Amino acid sequence: MHENRSVFSLDGITGMLIATVLLLVILVALTIWNMNVQNTNASNFYDIKDEASIKMFGSKQAEHVVDVK
Repeated sequence: MHENRSVFSLDGITGMLIATVLLLVILVALTIWNMNVQNTNASNFYDIKDEASIKMFGSKQAEHVVDVK
């Protein structure tokens, strides 16, 4: 039988720690990115002009939104 076992191989503790650290790094990066996007959009106010002429269907709905900065 092949008895070449190692606790610190990538199949053991080391692999589990690498996977855990990688997932935590991804979680932290996405959380920081999310907070930056929320802060940017929280201060980006907009106004809708000429509401009565907006149609339900059509690609020109975005033309009625105006940034108020």
